Amino acid sequence: MTPLAPHLTAFLRDHLPRERGASRHTIASYADTFALLLRFAAFRLKRGPSDLRVEDIDVMLVRAFLDHLESERGNGSRSRNARLSAIRTFFRYIEYRLPACLEQAMSIRALPIKRTDTRLIDYLSRDEMKALLDAPDLRTVGGLRDRAMLHLAYAGGLRVSELLSLRLEDFPDRSFATVRILGKGRRERVLPLWRETQVALRAWLAVRPTGRAPELFLNRNGELMTRDGFAHRLAGHVAMAMRKAPSLAAKRVTPHVLRHSCAMHTLAATGDVRKVALWLGHTSMQSTEHYLRADPAEKLAVLAAHGPPAIKAGRFRPPSDKLMAVLAAARSPSAARHWSESGGHPSRYVPPGRGRGLRGGHEVLPAESERTRIMPSGDSQ
Repeated sequence: MTPLAPHLTAFLRDHLPRERGASRHTIASYADTFALLLRFAAFRLKRGPSDLRVEDIDVMLVRAFLDHLESERGNGSRSRNARLSAIRTFFRYIEYRLPACLEQAMSIRALPIKRTDTRLIDYLSRDEMKALLDAPDLRTVGGLRDRAMLHLAYAGGLRVSELLSLRLEDFPDRSFATVRILGKGRRERVLPLWRETQVALRAWLAVRPTGRAPELFLNRNGELMTRDGFAHRLAGHVAMAMRKAPSLAAKRVTPHVLRHSCAMHTLAATGDVRKVALWLGHTSMQSTEHYLRADPAEKLAVLAAHGPPAIKAGRFRPPSDKLMAVLAAARSPSAARHWSESGGHPSRYVPPGRGRGLRGGHEVLPAESERTRIMPSGDSQ
């Protein structure tokens, strides 16, 4: 039996940062996954997390953990797949260091990624966005900080990790006219900022407390603002903005919705999805295409470019044979309703649409030479 703790510690502290060059956000995500997994395994096996063995984390336990995420924690398929990817990466690391666990590692790595639905994105209208930006109380230090965060997140279309990792040196010459962003995949981009955003940043820096963290946005304890902290502040401002924009009550506003709102407004202003991809830092246009699906203007343009099809009105005739009418009714629930209303009489039954294989109300059968006749005894001839 092999202790799990030394290998998991080496995986997080040595393999990911040194051998794979993973960012601190990736390492934090992996650590969060294993914190959940170890709590689940410790409760299931009735032992402490430090006492777990590598052999305890078998494929059956991982499957139960994934089901636990969806059924009890309410996670979606995407979150479930992210947790599974972290576990698979760890066992890929394990299989080269513990040959005795090779079969176990291969079984876990063979677990499939669950397919997810591609849904339309959520975003705010310009009026809703303006109400949200005006929600913070500028008479308080926290209000000045929150307004600067909201302005910067929306103007730059920043991910929450990009926003909270910003430092003062990311603004060249301290002019606040541009900001340098280190985004996902360690891709760097430089974005210009509106004057309103520059004013909000200067107002925050005038009252920013000196803390131990070098990041731009700090909490009231002078420490780095966390993702949960930003989400909590955003939820409070959304509730305040509902007074001016009641339509916000029907929307689920998360930090990433600010990024989606920036992308949708940029697409509406420019009409060029390539500029949206450049602004957001996407490497593939496939990541930007879902904004096209959510933009109603694109669909209206397609509708305006094509006239309605010229459809000649027709009249469907009911099947003349009573048995064929019964079969047509069985194929269509609505036809069954009409069939029952007509009293089961074929002359009074009018189906909502012609059944497949019916021509002129009669079943179209292949020629005698092209089909096999069935004898009464059941033997084919």
